[in-house]
Amino acid sequence: MAPEPKETAAGAGADGGKSFARRDLLRSIERAVQRRWEEAEVFKADSRPAAPAPEEKFFGNFPYPYMNGSLHLGHGFSLSKLEFASAFHRLCGRNVLLPFAFHCTGMPIKASADKLAREIKQFGNPPVFPDPDARAAEEENPPVAGDGDGDQAAPDKFKSKRSKAAAKSGGDKHQWDIMKSFGLSETEISSFQDPYHWLSHFPPLAKEDLRAFGLGCDWRRSFITTDMNPFYDSFVRWQMRKLKAMGKIVKAVRYAIYSPLDGQPCADHDRATGEGVQPQDYVLIKMEVLPPFTGKMKALEGKRVFLAAATLRPETMYGQTNCWVLPEGKYGAYEVNDSEVFVLTARAALNLAYQRLSRVPEKPTCLVELSGQDLIGLPLSSPLSFNKIIYSLPMLTILTDKGTGIVTSVPSDSPDDFMALQDLKAKPALRSKYGVKDEWVLPFEVIPIIRIPEFGDKAAEKVCTDLKIRSQNDKEKLAEAKRLTYLKGFTEGTMLVGEFAGKMVQEAKPLIRSALLAGGAAVMYSEPERRVTSRSGDDCVVALTDQWYITYGEEEWRKKAETCLAAMNLFSDETRHGFEHTLSWLNQWACSRSFGLGTRIPWDEQFLVESLSDSTLYMAYYTVAHLLQNGDMYGGGGEASAVRPGQMTDEVWDFVFSGGATPESSELPAALLRQMKQEFEYWYPFDLRVSGKDLIQNHLTFCIYNHTALLPERQWPLGFRCNGHIMLNSEKMSKSTGNFKTLRQAIEEYSADATRFSLADAGDGMDDANFVTDTANAAILRLTKELTWMEEVLATEETLRRGPPLTYADRVFANEINIAVCAAKQSYRDVMFREALKTGFYDLQAARDEYRLSCGGAAMNRDLLWRFMDAQTRILAPICPHYAEHVWKEILRRDGFVVTAGWPPADAPDPTLKRANRYLQDTIALMRKLKEKQEFGAKKPKKGGGAAAAPQVEQRRLSAGLIYVNEQYDGWKEGCLRILRSKYDLASRSFAPDQEILESLKGIQLEDKTFKQLQKECMPFVKFKKDEVNSVGPQALDLRLPFGELEVLSENVDLIRRQLQLEHLEVLSFTDGTAVERAGPYRDLLLQNRPSPGSPAAIFLGGADLQPAA
Repeated sequence: MAPEPKETAAGAGADGGKSFARRDLLRSIERAVQRRWEEAEVFKADSRPAAPAPEEKFFGNFPYPYMNGSLHLGHGFSLSKLEFASAFHRLCGRNVLLPFAFHCTGMPIKASADKLAREIKQFGNPPVFPDPDARAAEEENPPVAGDGDGDQAAPDKFKSKRSKAAAKSGGDKHQWDIMKSFGLSETEISSFQDPYHWLSHFPPLAKEDLRAFGLGCDWRRSFITTDMNPFYDSFVRWQMRKLKAMGKIVKAVRYAIYSPLDGQPCADHDRATGEGVQPQDYVLIKMEVLPPFTGKMKALEGKRVFLAAATLRPETMYGQTNCWVLPEGKYGAYEVNDSEVFVLTARAALNLAYQRLSRVPEKPTCLVELSGQDLIGLPLSSPLSFNKIIYSLPMLTILTDKGTGIVTSVPSDSPDDFMALQDLKAKPALRSKYGVKDEWVLPFEVIPIIRIPEFGDKAAEKVCTDLKIRSQNDKEKLAEAKRLTYLKGFTEGTMLVGEFAGKMVQEAKPLIRSALLAGGAAVMYSEPERRVTSRSGDDCVVALTDQWYITYGEEEWRKKAETCLAAMNLFSDETRHGFEHTLSWLNQWACSRSFGLGTRIPWDEQFLVESLSDSTLYMAYYTVAHLLQNGDMYGGGGEASAVRPGQMTDEVWDFVFSGGATPESSELPAALLRQMKQEFEYWYPFDLRVSGKDLIQNHLTFCIYNHTALLPERQWPLGFRCNGHIMLNSEKMSKSTGNFKTLRQAIEEYSADATRFSLADAGDGMDDANFVTDTANAAILRLTKELTWMEEVLATEETLRRGPPLTYADRVFANEINIAVCAAKQSYRDVMFREALKTGFYDLQAARDEYRLSCGGAAMNRDLLWRFMDAQTRILAPICPHYAEHVWKEILRRDGFVVTAGWPPADAPDPTLKRANRYLQDTIALMRKLKEKQEFGAKKPKKGGGAAAAPQVEQRRLSAGLIYVNEQYDGWKEGCLRILRSKYDLASRSFAPDQEILESLKGIQLEDKTFKQLQKECMPFVKFKKDEVNSVGPQALDLRLPFGELEVLSENVDLIRRQLQLEHLEVLSFTDGTAVERAGPYRDLLLQNRPSPGSPAAIFLGGADLQPAA
């Protein structure tokens, strides 16, 4: 926590150092307020018998967090959006339901528990891990054999290739150490070998943290997932059976991202890295190696050997001139079946093994290890190629983490292939370096196969020539060349050769692919779009899995999802685009797993429902959870529970949620069944779900799909509010770097309300927000100082002026309160909480400070100050509820709770008064600068830089001031404005062309100047007014301001005089000739710098120089 001033909420700091008294004051207030809330059950929410009227109820929810650790600031940030929104609606008098649950489904908890068990088994309890320093030294300097053996390593020692730093880091952190970082003792940790112990430990801790945060939650409805909660387990089983009966869950063989270590598909929430990554499908072209086999290939005699090249463009295979390999690449010859061998990388072979393309399923069998150099010069017979024999050649830019490491070469349509082939043809030294014979390269020419508008039938050659690409190493230009040709080739290209000549490429491509696959010349191959790591720590592959899928993407279902989305409030176009994009690509989703925690697939209990499939409709479960579980988040309920899990049959769930018939065979009392149905019908549809934007691509879209399948349209979701992630002090939150805070740590360090204040201030959009610790510290100071100020106001209440607000300062302050109340209300409605904090707190504080200054020595209005304290307290209540509750009860002495007190009343803001006050404040600032300039003169530094300071100018004592006001434009300015008004179109909010305006200006009254002379002044004025119209609207073209300038300044003469430190001040009309004469020696200067509406002029004089009024 940043150091605070000596002054604290409790008094001056004794030692002058850090003082936590202010923070501790807020925390003590929070504990007292939370006790009052709990005793009064303030956040308990029950349905009402009648259907809710518009804006009678508000049901908001939040994706339940995963319970493998403590809640952190990231959870707090997203949750704060829902909490602030719910608190606002509760403040406005609505019946608000904010429930909260805890997600335990999936593999992370089970994987962590198993990892801990392995560590304890291997290293003891408590474990004694190998010393990282000794291990690093050993790996860097391994022991050697006896004399005469040189530096040959001992046969039982592995020589590490890791650096010492890497060895010391030990790769993944030990699970034991992770558990210790949670604050667990060594005697506690061993209990976490049981995954269900995690479910008993972390949810209650999270609940304590959220209570300390001040979450306005109905905790009766809280629950955990998995079969540990028999009621939720029954609910998920009903949901899955319902979807299957509707044909929306099917069993099929599909490509899926898969964890070999876990032995199951790896969904988004099971991943440590690679969330959102999908399988990328390729066509694997089988290029057969022609005998005789030589070198290392000789070991493969008797087999059919193929270089297996992955391509996304099978339609271009007619134009092959060679194939490419990476000279330094590591390859292998892998058995695909009893007779065929594929040459490719080990990574690609592992993917194939999980796609039923390995002689031993899931275990690649490598017959020979090969380098790229071993493959150069192999004669090949490739499908569709017009060249009967092509050769494998070196390419230096091949990436072995994509595809198979074998690349087809079609130089007619691939800029990379064209330049690599040209390099080999043009550079004998390059051919010699890699042992490439001339006959493997020189006879092969570009074969036209596709005609593309603008690029002809040799698109790669043309684009490389146009872009002046010199070699295969010109990566940026080659990337641009591909961008220009690839998409255009697919969408506009025409096939010139082959069976489908004359067809458009996009029409021929699937036909050619099908022909290759049907003829056995190719196979399908898939791999992750980019690297995916499971939470167990292994690199994932793509596997062909025979399992249960939810049929997301099915046409009719997708249309219903799109209909739902179109009617939802998403609060930003970016969010809507994210959902639209997801709906455009989302397809069948694997919903079953064999490892982890959760609910069993009811009809196939070898599988579990995966974690993104049991969390799509649970918002409905909130509505009845309290009636089933009797307040026990684990669903135990105890003897007081009126329901047993077995009584929640599918017929009962159907009756409650899906409009099913009354379950006549149910043992449950009819009154209880009606109550459950009433709860659901009252609260649904939910009004708002708040989430991080990363869940758009899975969970939130699944939520839409499931609601549209299982519920009638009137109960589909109404709104999603998505936000970015949160940074901590402008850096990514990360445990590994130490830039990390749990929610509990933030509350203990800053207090709950200061944490909430900083979360509100962190940001509102889809971009990443920023929690700034200085803001949290400043909030401590602001809130406690405000408490002190209010206490001081009440202590001196008798000195305040009573009665209605009559003075100009009173009226301005009252108007500022009205503005803040109305603007903050709109910001809360729009879930823009940073803006609500700005208008409802920062701006209101500034208005209060300005009011104090404006009143000067005169007393402030007592009723107005009370109204300010009341309004500010209510406006701030959703964000800082403990502080507001304390002010409400202990300072304002109000009954009840501020969280349900109602939004503060306000009259309609007066924009003219707001503008008049802005004019006043701007005028004071301008006059202060003019006075300083007149007193001290212009101080310009000498030429040649700032080495020598300007000489000190003797100050002139100016004690009197004359402010001149011209309330209406006249002369040529009046003419300009009249013309601009005639040339402005209100409908389009635009001006006529400048030339047309200029022609009209020629007819205005020119006074004693030529038009050319007037243009120098006229055109800048016209531009200024046009710009002003763009910012404030067409009222900028009015001849007068909407308020009387003389009246405003005259009413505030005392304030202006005090601010300018003058003894005498007068406000005069510039149109009064007698008044102008009083400028004395400054008269000519005043006439040269005439005042105009909104821009008064001023003359400052010594007391003796002031001429008396006539």
